[in-house]
Amino acid sequence: MHIDLKELLTVTFTLFAIIDIVGSIPILISIKEKVGGINELRATLISGALMILFLYAGEAFLNILGLDVRSFAVGGSIVIFILGLEMVLGLEFFKSEKDIKAATIVPIAFPLIAGSGTLTTVMSLKANYGLVTLLIAILINLIIIYLVLKSLGYIARLLGTAGLMAVRKFFGVILLAIAVKIFATNAPGLIK
Repeated sequence: MHIDLKELLTVTFTLFAIIDIVGSIPILISIKEKVGGINELRATLISGALMILFLYAGEAFLNILGLDVRSFAVGGSIVIFILGLEMVLGLEFFKSEKDIKAATIVPIAFPLIAGSGTLTTVMSLKANYGLVTLLIAILINLIIIYLVLKSLGYIARLLGTAGLMAVRKFFGVILLAIAVKIFATNAPGLIK
């Protein structure tokens, strides 16, 4: 079994850019404070399971539900848009139940880490790259995700309250822009 290093790097960096775990740090810290913690391993494993599930059965799963990739992407973009609004305006749209288990799945594992962008990217990369390359790239990204989730407390202390607020607002605008781009790319043609 031969793995092309250049292809592996391309797929790994593509997924890293789409997942954008570093850009999600402010919202992750905010969620961690809201619910009183994050189960880092569980969030990582659920994200990985979703990516692998969509790698093998994504389009078939969406077809069973009567959805296409574009509808899925638009739905995910709306959730990302609302999370961005929370960060920029300082409002709380997603009411916290103080349940770490629930927050680990929604919104952390989905849509923040394994969101519509990540899942549709995994499905589209499958057309151009081998399964082994994709699986290794997903694994590398899951290791990075786990390390970032484990380091949230350290990152929060490093930035301080004012730094965290500035970064949160900045990345909130970035999230809004990403959501608008995903929506604009996928919405045309959905409404007939």
